[in-house]
Amino acid sequence: MRERANARGMRIALFEPEIAGNVGAILRLGACLGAAIDLIEPMGFQWEDRRVRRTAMDYIDHVSVTRHADFGAFHSAIGSRRLILFTTKSQQSAYDFTFAADDVLLFGKESAGVPAFVAETCDARVRIPMRPEVRSMNLATSTALALGEALRQTGNLPR
Repeated sequence: MRERANARGMRIALFEPEIAGNVGAILRLGACLGAAIDLIEPMGFQWEDRRVRRTAMDYIDHVSVTRHADFGAFHSAIGSRRLILFTTKSQQSAYDFTFAADDVLLFGKESAGVPAFVAETCDARVRIPMRPEVRSMNLATSTALALGEALRQTGNLPR
């Protein structure tokens, strides 16, 4: 894995992720679509967990990953970039939102999302529309939909 914390372009941030397989799938997504990944600790598994590498496969060597000790360290590291929270608690559709090329797309932990203090620091809160009788999507699936739409809007999908 390459570490390039200051690289410009779209970033995916995961707040205290709990499932190694989801993180592995998101690392692979970042590698395929050219988005750097920020992992905000603590995580619900050890970084060396073989499930991360098994899911990410050899793509893990093609993505920039930065680990942050906590949300404060992460927030300081992103500087003036916009922080866009994906949450089921928003009424704003991600498909009606205008993304910028250097936005940071933030996703909460699988079991609980993000705490209020994190949500309050975000520049925007958006949701992925879904049927009302279901609660939420898998983290990796949500991230793929969100990143795809954001890159499409900004003209930054890989060619």
